[in-house]
Amino acid sequence: MSTTAINSQLTLRGDCAGVRMTPDEFDATEQYDELFRYELIDGVLAVKAIPLEAQADPNELLGNLLYVYKTTHPHGTAIDLTLSERYINLPNSRRLADRVIWAGLGRRPNPQAETPTIAVEFVSAGKRSWQRDYVLKHDKYLRSGVVEYWIFDRFERKMSVYRSTSKGSVLREVGEQDVFQTDFLPGFELPLAEFLAAADKWEE
Repeated sequence: MSTTAINSQLTLRGDCAGVRMTPDEFDATEQYDELFRYELIDGVLAVKAIPLEAQADPNELLGNLLYVYKTTHPHGTAIDLTLSERYINLPNSRRLADRVIWAGLGRRPNPQAETPTIAVEFVSAGKRSWQRDYVLKHDKYLRSGVVEYWIFDRFERKMSVYRSTSKGSVLREVGEQDVFQTDFLPGFELPLAEFLAAADKWEE
């Protein structure tokens, strides 16, 4: 049996890490163990645990704030769609972002075919997670067409915002007591202290 035939019949599980797959095979997989999350990185399957509460709770808060903005703010139609835990399609890879936002299209996007305007990650503990979010995903996301990349870092007590420009990536750092705003969502305000507090309560 060919590698393609084997991979197309896989049920993704925690012990599948390291299996080689093509993006098409990964996209076609319908059976998986929901206790884990899966990514395709340069043709190799990576497996990680579901997000901890200290990551998931701030992500829920962000989703709620975006929903309120979209449904009540005069400029809320700037948001076309926001979803949590969605794949960003990259050459030979499928990277799972904690949240994605499409903005400024004026229509509902196709999540499987259109790159989001904004990608969001909530940093996990450890040097390897830092390297993944700040370096690897930063480079991959902006090259794929993501225009803004938000990194919430509860350990460093800051938010890093990378903006793709014609001259390359521009970094803006948001401090713990700052309120972040972006041109893509006019009038939307993101108070970083609230997100850090949402994470902190799970660390106590």
